[in-house]
Amino acid sequence: MCPGNESQTPFHEEHLLLPKEGEDGIIDRIGEGDVTVHAFPFWPAFNKVAEELVYLARITCPIVITSFLLFSRSIISTHFLGRLGGIELAGGSLAIGFANITGYSLHKGLAMGMDPICAQAYGAKRWKVLSQTYQRTLLLLLLFSIPISLLWINMEQIMLWTGQDPEITPTARIYLLYCLPDLLANALLQPLRIFLRAQGQTTPLAVSAAIALAMHYPINYLLVEYMGMGVKGVALATAWNTMNLNVGLLMYLGASQKALKPWAGVGRGSLKGWRPLMKLSMVSAMSVCLEWWWYEVMTVVCGLLEQPKWTMGAMGVMIQMTGLLYVVPSSVSLGLSTRVGHELGAGRAEGARRAACCGMWAAAVMGLGAMGFTVGVRGLWGRMFTEEEGVLGLLAVALPIAGLCEVGNCPQTAGCGVLTGSARPGIGGKINFGAFYLVGLPVAVGLGFGTRVGFEGVWLGLLAAQATCAILMVRAVLRTDWELQAERARELTMQSSASASASSTAGNQEDNDDEEEEEEENDLEARLLP
Repeated sequence: MCPGNESQTPFHEEHLLLPKEGEDGIIDRIGEGDVTVHAFPFWPAFNKVAEELVYLARITCPIVITSFLLFSRSIISTHFLGRLGGIELAGGSLAIGFANITGYSLHKGLAMGMDPICAQAYGAKRWKVLSQTYQRTLLLLLLFSIPISLLWINMEQIMLWTGQDPEITPTARIYLLYCLPDLLANALLQPLRIFLRAQGQTTPLAVSAAIALAMHYPINYLLVEYMGMGVKGVALATAWNTMNLNVGLLMYLGASQKALKPWAGVGRGSLKGWRPLMKLSMVSAMSVCLEWWWYEVMTVVCGLLEQPKWTMGAMGVMIQMTGLLYVVPSSVSLGLSTRVGHELGAGRAEGARRAACCGMWAAAVMGLGAMGFTVGVRGLWGRMFTEEEGVLGLLAVALPIAGLCEVGNCPQTAGCGVLTGSARPGIGGKINFGAFYLVGLPVAVGLGFGTRVGFEGVWLGLLAAQATCAILMVRAVLRTDWELQAERARELTMQSSASASASSTAGNQEDNDDEEEEEEENDLEARLLP
């Protein structure tokens, strides 16, 4: 059960996360769940824009720090794989790519289904919904971990069947087997991060990630060098890092007086009301996987170009750059998802619109900054990884193209956050599929092979995909009916709250009540999940 009862408000910085109702004279709460919406100004006043940017920064800045720390973890792991030798580095890298495609991307996408429910429930002050949504998501990720684990156990045969080098696949198999504890730890971590972020509690994530990272290098040294475990040690060190992060977050939740508890209300409620979460989770997973898998497809394409040694080396370095650049827009996207969800859950349609506008403009400015950074380091970035002149030549041409991609990537990623916060991940999934696979992939293959442009053609394909994605995403946000989204948020949180309350009531339910509840859920799905 959540702290006290549903009418009891936990300690939180409400003035930062949930602006007072009725501000601007635009939104007035008449009764619980009833909203009267007046005409919105075309552009909010400057002081409201500044206030919104402060709200967004309070949530986003710790997320940026956390993301950089997690990115640094992968660099440390790669460093120790490289010290073991070429076979170990190649096998470990192959295993990491396989794990990302088949496991971690799916975990992340499925967990994102709880994002709009929790953010909107927090805005509506329905505390019990947050904890029970967390519990359902944790169960969902653990269930999906079973087939993923079976796939990892048998991955060597799959890789050999796809034509991978038989010299490195045994190493990749060992790495994946010892990464299974990390898969389970990640199933706990993903919903924990969203649970805290939905409450605006992002600083504990950064602190826990910093402590876990500080321990990551010594743990790698202990397992890999001192104990001589080799690739097994690198994989176990990664799992140990994720477990340390989980322990830090759980300790914070146990000690905090202002954060809701994810274990509150454990019971039958966690086994009911799955349909909205499942719908959102499946669509979110599709959207995330479509984008992640595109980069893996392009890596395979690069291996088929002329001078594959150069193109594959350059692609690896470029992926490091895009991963670094993605940290900021992805953090803004997560912050926007929380802000928009809070405002819609509280019935403030104008507040959600203002958050979306400010976030999209801020992301556009960040895109220009990312382009300038990429162009500025095009002569230096490659030399951090290699001295191969052929690879450096490809990087010098491709890095400015990657910079142009960020001009579109930053606003489109922010737009994804807006759609997630308003419980519309399906639109983002359709846009990703159309932009990356119907536009980007044909352009990349056509330029890479048909016109003999080669490696640059692959990145021009990404540019075409990002430009298309940005245009469609901005269009989707501009066409949003915010009054309708506020009503959808009210229905989503009320339905989740009703199912939680009903499940906690002692006694037997009649069969006709179950049928009636199922009909209501079906009707709700039709309205919430277009």
